[in-house]
Amino acid sequence: MSLWLADSLGRAPAAPAPQDWRARLRDWADAVELVPDLGQRVGSLIWFRGLATCFGLCATALYLSPGFQPVPGASGPMLSDAQYDEVRSQMITPLALGADSGHRMGSTDAVQPLRQTPERPQIELNAQIGSSDTLARALSRAGVSGGDVATITSMVGGDISGGVKPGTRLDIILGRRASRDRPRPLDKLAFRARLDLGLELTRPGGVLSVRRIPIRVDNTPLRIQGVVGDSIYQSARASGAPPKAVQAFLRVIVGQADLGSIGAGDRYDIVTEYRRAETGDVEVGDLLYAGLQRARGKSIDMLKWTTGGRTEWFEASGVGERRGVLSAPVAGRMSSGFGQRRHPILGYTRMHAGIDFAARYGSPIYAVTDGVVAFAGRHGGHGNYVRIQHGGGLATGYAHMSRIAAAPGQRVRRGQVIGYVGSTGLSTGPHLHYELYRNGATVNPLSVKFTTTAQLAGADLAAFRAKLAQYKGLRAGQQDRFAQRSPAPSSVPVASGK
Repeated sequence: MSLWLADSLGRAPAAPAPQDWRARLRDWADAVELVPDLGQRVGSLIWFRGLATCFGLCATALYLSPGFQPVPGASGPMLSDAQYDEVRSQMITPLALGADSGHRMGSTDAVQPLRQTPERPQIELNAQIGSSDTLARALSRAGVSGGDVATITSMVGGDISGGVKPGTRLDIILGRRASRDRPRPLDKLAFRARLDLGLELTRPGGVLSVRRIPIRVDNTPLRIQGVVGDSIYQSARASGAPPKAVQAFLRVIVGQADLGSIGAGDRYDIVTEYRRAETGDVEVGDLLYAGLQRARGKSIDMLKWTTGGRTEWFEASGVGERRGVLSAPVAGRMSSGFGQRRHPILGYTRMHAGIDFAARYGSPIYAVTDGVVAFAGRHGGHGNYVRIQHGGGLATGYAHMSRIAAAPGQRVRRGQVIGYVGSTGLSTGPHLHYELYRNGATVNPLSVKFTTTAQLAGADLAAFRAKLAQYKGLRAGQQDRFAQRSPAPSSVPVASGK
């Protein structure tokens, strides 16, 4: 009312500013809250007012919405037969007609579905023996029935007693089965059981039979000579030496000379077991002889020889020697040395009478040299413990094993597994505690080196020198013995190169 009344001075009131009513409208909107959140203050007056507003807006939208009446329109013309066949050609249907026009045509009523699809009378397939695989598993994967696999295993078990070489190819033919719920019978199986034997199994008259096919094999050792160039490994490989033979050769040479001292102009001589079948397949065996004629320094002649049930490398004089100590009786790192230390469990300083090697649980533990097991069992804080007597007042101890693989009184050789890493006894984690005893007292294991020397004599020395002369004679005057052989697939020439 104050907008139309005069003020006390008799003057007309001034018109309200344009922004006053907008401000009042904003204040009113803030107070009323036109769009409340229905997820909050459920059950309040404001919430019911918002719910009523929501229903009102929905009812208004439904009332004002247009109808969904069909829109009238003219129907398309009927397709002709040609047009209909063209439309059918766009569907995923068998190719029936229209080959002359190039169109994919749909099948007609002349095509009748088969009640049962026909089977192939035979299935020919190839399989392969995988790594760490067996013949039985490979045949089962190929679809051979369990009964046939058992029959085959019993028939050829004696021929593959050592297992089938990984990578061996299996040629398989499966025949027609009597019914769909039965596996296909094996009609034929052919594979290479060994380098010198092929096997072929067939089913004449419905019974499996095996035919053994012998293969001629030449066992003449492979001999490779050459001159060292930039690298002895590359030179030997370039002359045709197999990688396995070159690696074995270098392991022998490194025990006699420093590889860094081998220079250009030195001559290498390698003799390795080599079996070659008449079919062209080859097998490379162990290294037999390693020779190195040096321009500067002492030449090396090493021959592999077996005496007393032990195979070692002997020098030309008949002396075999293995120098040094096995640096770690387990594959691991040295985590604690010999001497005074604070015990991790007992909590006070005392003598650590050995060295510790941190290794993974279950890692194999090896004997550092030959000896006789004096004790194997539980031994106080050592847990599972093995002690080996080596002679000359020396003995070694191996503690905290998870499992012992040696027995008291057993004779063990250097590198033989005697147990496995564990954490038995006073131990905070998996490791090997290794001790060395001299006359019963513990000493620092790193202060002693084991040296084992063998000397051939008598008949062994005579046979050794004869074999060495045979290999060295190949290099000097008897190379023509191999050259005179007929160039059959089984002959093995002497290779040389730089």
